[in-house]
Amino acid sequence: GSFPYTRGVQADMYRGKLWTMRQYAGFSTAEESNKRYHYLLSQGVMGLSVAFDLPTQIGYDSDHTLADGEVGKVGVAIDSIDDMQALFKGIKLEEVSTSMTINATGFILLSLYVALAKQQGADLKKIAGTIQNDILKEYAARGTYIYPPKPSMRIITDIFEWCSREVPKWNTISISGYHIREAGSTAVQEIAFTLANGKAYVKAALEKGLDINVFGKRLSFFFNAHNNLFEEVAKFRAARRMWAQMMKELGATDQKAMMLRFHTQTGGSTLTAQQPLNNISRVTIQTLAAVMGGTQSLHTNGYDEALSLPTEEAARIALRTQQIVAFESGVVDTVDPLAGSFYVES
Repeated sequence: GSFPYTRGVQADMYRGKLWTMRQYAGFSTAEESNKRYHYLLSQGVMGLSVAFDLPTQIGYDSDHTLADGEVGKVGVAIDSIDDMQALFKGIKLEEVSTSMTINATGFILLSLYVALAKQQGADLKKIAGTIQNDILKEYAARGTYIYPPKPSMRIITDIFEWCSREVPKWNTISISGYHIREAGSTAVQEIAFTLANGKAYVKAALEKGLDINVFGKRLSFFFNAHNNLFEEVAKFRAARRMWAQMMKELGATDQKAMMLRFHTQTGGSTLTAQQPLNNISRVTIQTLAAVMGGTQSLHTNGYDEALSLPTEEAARIALRTQQIVAFESGVVDTVDPLAGSFYVES
């Protein structure tokens, strides 16, 4: 709870507040995805996380010829405000935080989300959530970019500025190491490339004239959790220390602007199509790594990750894994159980 935040961003860690259990979901139509969101909420998720299909991610309408065969395949298809209304039917946006994994078209999806919130009569100052908005890792690890780097950075810093004024509780970016790790990096490379990208965004915002103590508070991160328990815990702790020092050197004076807040997803590339039930054990280890590393929110993958979009059963077991760790393991009862560990901290 104090600089450089090695143990975490909360002084009492999970004794005061648990991480947000946020399961990534989206497939087929907005109506089908809405049913899954209501199911997940009924099972105890604390926040929503939207997966979009590839046409939505790169700016094609569902009826475009280049979208053939991809509509609703790896996420939900969103083409209009009508789709957004269907996606969140029966869900009050003022009462739930929503993470949207969207980058090149992030400003469009954010606009639709805010428009829907206005239709619901929500107070925009209370709207909470995240857009990924991390285009640099798209060039390196995923490929769903539209524009060259310079205009893309302009869009991103414009979002920083607009959100700080209009939706101040919104996380304006989720600087992502997850995809870099899935593309084959080591744990060390994951945080190295991610923090380097983060520094580039901060410098671009400073060049635009934005206040680091304002926009810095709404920067968030997204990391991977793999099977090497202690390596992953050490990775998260090291990332917090380095980011805090980096932000201080760039001129931040507000403590919240120096805190590295992050979401974690368990490692999809570690899960196997063969003997898929073994993946439950892998995800449990990865969940422990994220929790002992001090994550602010967490998605646990379904045991069928290597085979398909998660079935209802797989999604439920993945969520239950988090809940068992939170409420039955005792891990959250101690503020920093690995403090002073030579192995983790040296």
